Amino acid sequence: MLDLPRATYYDTERHQPSAREVRDEELLAQVRDAHARSRQTYGAPRVHADLRLGAGVACGRKRIARLMATAGLVGVSHRRKRAGTRPLPAPHEDLVRRQFVADGPDRLWCTDITEHPTAEGKVYCAAVIDVWSRRIVGWSIADHIRTELVVDALQMAQWQRRPAGTIVHSDRGSQFTSWTFGHRLRGAGLLGSMGRVASSVDNGLMESFWSTMQRELLDRRTWATRVDLGSAIFEWIEGFYNPTRRHSALGYQSPADYETMHDRTHRRGLTTHPNCPRNRVKLQSPRITVRLPQPLLDRMDTAAATAGSTRADLLRHALQDYLDAAATTR
Repeated sequence: MLDLPRATYYDTERHQPSAREVRDEELLAQVRDAHARSRQTYGAPRVHADLRLGAGVACGRKRIARLMATAGLVGVSHRRKRAGTRPLPAPHEDLVRRQFVADGPDRLWCTDITEHPTAEGKVYCAAVIDVWSRRIVGWSIADHIRTELVVDALQMAQWQRRPAGTIVHSDRGSQFTSWTFGHRLRGAGLLGSMGRVASSVDNGLMESFWSTMQRELLDRRTWATRVDLGSAIFEWIEGFYNPTRRHSALGYQSPADYETMHDRTHRRGLTTHPNCPRNRVKLQSPRITVRLPQPLLDRMDTAAATAGSTRADLLRHALQDYLDAAATTR
């Protein structure tokens, strides 16, 4: 028997759940549903974003974390890794320099290769990611790691996006330093960029994508055949990552939703996404380019030197005088 006071027993018997407890039960059901839709990969921040942005539920992130902890719901995470060794000097220039940011679609791509074992042998996957929207724009899966693997991924990205002048950043693997890959880049009008030798940080955005796929798909089970694993990677990229998975860097939007919002805001004359924490909304201002004849430029330089000014100051004053005259005429 429990040694409890009689008042405690009757108080427990007569207790009615409070409004907050009732609300917690309702919210917990929605949390379980959101966690299940994410394939049990979302933690509290993404579950909170899914409920707030996807279902319009007004709730706090800490409340979601409390409910998930009470229910034993956890996201997929990985342990921190120890710092690596000092990388070797780079033999070629790095155009990105670890600045994985872009001000528009198809300005900067990153590419890399990963591998994962099955009972039949390893499966290799090459992918190309658009830094701006975090979308996988090209991928290739095979049972080999020859140059054709990365060439096929690049070819898919070209077919889907039709880029021009895009920087394609990679590590210094033999597939990316091959003549075939470089020839494809030059033929498509793309600009190659490579990080330092033995430095995964120089291609950190691509490594982050592989880490996400490793946690949320590859390491969650064992794979019997190459076909099973290849099909799962295809379905995860095209069925979940690109259209559905929310990214904190995109204001907890999926890559597909982020690009769709860009198309809408671009038609309204905005240059950035209003919900993205990396950007601020700015109005586009038209830019006018005027090509002046060289003799006129020479005379302007002479006049500027005489007046102790510059060509830019003369142009600015002349434009202001024109605008003042136009305003007076109206």
